[in-house]
Amino acid sequence: MRTKQLKLIVTFHTTTSAMAMENVCMKSGVPGRLIPVPRDITASCGMSWCAPVEARSVIEKTVKEAGIETDGWYELMV
Repeated sequence: MRTKQLKLIVTFHTTTSAMAMENVCMKSGVPGRLIPVPRDITASCGMSWCAPVEARSVIEKTVKEAGIETDGWYELMV
């Protein structure tokens, strides 16, 4: 069984935004990956970005610069 760790979870209104996030982060070398939205959260599109909590400032900057619309920002044990 995998040990749960505190992670940053970013949710999106649309799948298009989630896919844009993946594309921008991969090109920019920003840590994280797309995952299904954890059960503790509800989100419109069902996809979320999971990353180390320490990367929050880099991710916030990337999202702002790319103009990606997010739904919520959470710190959860995943």
